[in-house]
Amino acid sequence: MNLNADIVSAAEMISEVDAIGITVSDMRRSLDFYTQILPFKLVSDREVTGDAYEHLTGVFGLRMRIVQLQLGDEKINLIEYLAPRGRPIPIDSHSNDRWFQHIAIIVSDMDKAYAQLRGHNVEQVSPEPQCLPDWNPNAGGIKAFYFRDPDGHNLEILQFPEGKGASKWHQKGERLFLGIDHTAIVVADTEASLRFYRDVLGLRVAGTSENYGIEQERLNNVFGARLRITALTASHGPAIELLEYLAPRNGRPMPADTKANDLWHWQIEVSTPDVESIASRLRAGHYDFVSSGIIQVPATGSGFNRELMARDPDGHALIFMEH
Repeated sequence: MNLNADIVSAAEMISEVDAIGITVSDMRRSLDFYTQILPFKLVSDREVTGDAYEHLTGVFGLRMRIVQLQLGDEKINLIEYLAPRGRPIPIDSHSNDRWFQHIAIIVSDMDKAYAQLRGHNVEQVSPEPQCLPDWNPNAGGIKAFYFRDPDGHNLEILQFPEGKGASKWHQKGERLFLGIDHTAIVVADTEASLRFYRDVLGLRVAGTSENYGIEQERLNNVFGARLRITALTASHGPAIELLEYLAPRNGRPMPADTKANDLWHWQIEVSTPDVESIASRLRAGHYDFVSSGIIQVPATGSGFNRELMARDPDGHALIFMEH
């Protein structure tokens, strides 16, 4: 362990949410979707294999193609396991199942964005965009719509009214799709998740809301949906939003045998100044490691990254990266 590891405070554990990783089955098809239907731009495209990546991901004999895309200031990594192939997303998945995760893409005009998605025949989750009611002070006036990519991953487009959301989402310009505000994950118990994300990792609670009503039900396509929503942030990057379904409580847990090459696997990729301190805190909290330990992974430039993959209380994966 670094000599100064014990003096790194929880508030300094995570410096940035760098990217959101999404496991896909057909990179060519996914690139067509994310760069033609959605306007993400290509940043990098590489293939990796070898012992370090096997120990990082827990997948033996792997070969991965990793394509980084950018929208606005935010990035996603599309990850195709060329070998071995993982399992598809269950066809009966619902928005309250605890393997649910999405990214929320901010748009400047919901009607135009929805028309563009409809014009490309995207798979809808919501029947149409929903405007959350004004009685909800934290969410009132927000317009949102759920849809899916070709693998069945959930995505959201979202438009903030004046006075809500970061100031950058209200800058004037011609772009329709602006960037990624947050990634949302379904959790069983907000307090247990806060102990992980706030107390262990040092993320800050940026806002809370309790959402229910017909608009929320139609947005998620979950009858009787009542959600406790908690947004957490690092100094930079998109927020992590916890979605606890207070009702209905019939969402299924993450499969215990989930592997990184399974298509429902997402990963939140974060920067840390001290990955050994992260590992120590995770061990103390008895959280699950995916990696066999801290792994020296070849960086895209010179040198190596020290990385670790672990899971939160509900099985959502994070990769902690020390450059």
